[in-house]
Amino acid sequence: MIRLLLITLIFLILGISVNATPNLNIRTGILLDYHSDEILYEFDPDTQIYPASMTKIMTSIIAFDLLKKNKLSLDDNFVVSENAWRLSQSGYSSMFIMINDQVSVEDLLKGIIIASGNDACVALAEGIAGSEENFAEMMNEKALEIGMTNTNFTNSSGINDPDNLSTVRDIAVMSKYLISNYPNYYELFKEKTFTWDRTGGEPIKQGNRNPLLYKNVGVDGVKTGYLAVEKYSLASSMLKNDRRLIAVASGFETKNSRSKESLKLLNWGFRNTNTFEISKKNETIFELDTWLGKKNKIKAVTQEDYFLTINKKDIRNLKIKLNYDGPVVAPIQKGEKVAELNVYNKDVPVKKLPLFASEDLKKVNFFKSLITSLNYLIWGDV
Repeated sequence: MIRLLLITLIFLILGISVNATPNLNIRTGILLDYHSDEILYEFDPDTQIYPASMTKIMTSIIAFDLLKKNKLSLDDNFVVSENAWRLSQSGYSSMFIMINDQVSVEDLLKGIIIASGNDACVALAEGIAGSEENFAEMMNEKALEIGMTNTNFTNSSGINDPDNLSTVRDIAVMSKYLISNYPNYYELFKEKTFTWDRTGGEPIKQGNRNPLLYKNVGVDGVKTGYLAVEKYSLASSMLKNDRRLIAVASGFETKNSRSKESLKLLNWGFRNTNTFEISKKNETIFELDTWLGKKNKIKAVTQEDYFLTINKKDIRNLKIKLNYDGPVVAPIQKGEKVAELNVYNKDVPVKKLPLFASEDLKKVNFFKSLITSLNYLIWGDV
């Protein structure tokens, strides 16, 4: 609370100006605050697109999910089929695996995430599900589970298929799910190079296709895409201090514009908005006065995380009020609702957060209760 008030004063003094919307040259795009889920910018976010290699985010998620559940190991080896090998010979981005190679899950994931290898996608999909068709079913089930309502996956790589469809909104949802649920495995997405010690030739070193990783601006993922019918696309995520934004946009005419416009969108979000941690579940402590309790104060917490994102120009209008009929009368049981935290922007209610006792509070004995009550009646104070 004190930190929030100090930040408010700083912005009042500086009088920071902000821009209403970024000027971008894209066909469809969205900018999402990772913690608050606030959409900071959107332009036709539900227009159908061909996600191209951004499909590989979901391919990785399926593998990460199995790894997390100990149903798969990074050391497991999958045999490369002719189907997978053919993609390495077709001119698409590849890891360059060979027929009958036994490749570890770890290497296949690096080949997918860093080198954007379509051949690695097929090898992983077949190794996990028996066929790429079966794997696509797993992808679609997961997409529905995490709230991707306008997506249909038909393969593991995103290469040419008119029925492999999504939206930038869904890809933003998928990217957040990836980062939130698999933070350790997500580290792979910021690795800049991968060297594959291939069969029958010199090792092949390839760089990550994400151009923003090389600018040292805080971008640590996520995935590029390109198809002739869709042009260039990019799902990107930038972390500054403890704040993260996710941008997804498609329809860029060139690689350069993909990089430039995506970075412009991310920077606009950080420059013009801010996110505040109002409360962390079971961590942020609010102290309330008590009556007839063995302690004069009781600690209360929220049962959910709550972050608020607002325009910097509106910071002076942010208000947080602690409401309760106090003092709270003992006895109080842990988990009992004891107060409410109300958040306002321009005097308009934004959020009401119930507060719950984080501890039991016993009532004082009868004699002390009687003395306390008499003191209050006589002196108006306890």
